[in-house]
Order: sequence, then C-alpha cells, then structure tokens
Amino acid sequence: EPRGTQRSPIRTHKDGHNDHLISTPLQASSRYFAALDSSVGDLRQRAQGLIDRLNDSRKEDHTVMSSFRDSLQLKVSNLAEQLEERLFQLYSLHNELIQERLQELAEVMERVRQAEDELQQVCHTVEAAYRDLCLQPET
Repeated sequence: EPRGTQRSPIRTHKDGHNDHLISTPLQASSRYFAALDSSVGDLRQRAQGLIDRLNDSRKEDHTVMSSFRDSLQLKVSNLAEQLEERLFQLYSLHNELIQERLQELAEVMERVRQAEDELQQVCHTVEAAYRDLCLQPET
C-alpha cells in the first residue's frame, strides 16, 4: 500500500463472509488518488533532490573555476613580471651598445671637425699664396 494512505473500511457480502472483498467506487477512486498523490509527491521529492544535486554541482564548478582563475591570474602575473625583467635586461644591454656607438660617433665627429679646421687653414694658406703670386709684379 502506498505511503501516506489509509485503509478504507472493507465490506463483506450479505452472508457475512469476507472471502470476497468489495470496495465502493468512491473508496477505489480515493485509493487511486491517494496513490497518485503519493507518486506525485515522490516525483516532486526526486525532482527536488536532482535540482539540489545540480545546484551543489554548480557551486562546486564555480569554486573550481574561481580557484582555476586565481591560479591562472597568478601564473600570468608571474610570467608578465619575468617578461618585464627580461625586457629591462635587453634595454640595458641595448643602452650600453648604443652608448658605445654614440661615443664612437662623437669621436669620429671630433676628428671630422679637426679635419675641417685643418682643411680650412690649408684653404686660407692656398688663398694667401695665390694672392701673393697674383700681386707680384712681373719681371
């Protein structure tokens, strides 16, 4: 007999023997609806159990994803710091190379300036000599 239902009174035949049990249509429908209510209640409980397990599973998924996200953010942050340190090392190395090249350029530019000064002196000397030659009377 389904859970939560009560037994209906049983009638016997007029002869007083109860070897043929008879129930009224009202009692039969009452038992049917009681069984149906019990089945519906069981289904509701099972559905609620499934929903509760689903919600618990979703909470667990959320916890796992949050942990994964935190772990991933930490790893990405660490990798970004390492990359930044490596970039600064490369910048430092390049700065040294650039500084060396700039020093070499400054030295070459100084030699060019000295050569210009010498060339300008030579030009002035040649110009003065030419003037002296042009100004001398012919003999």
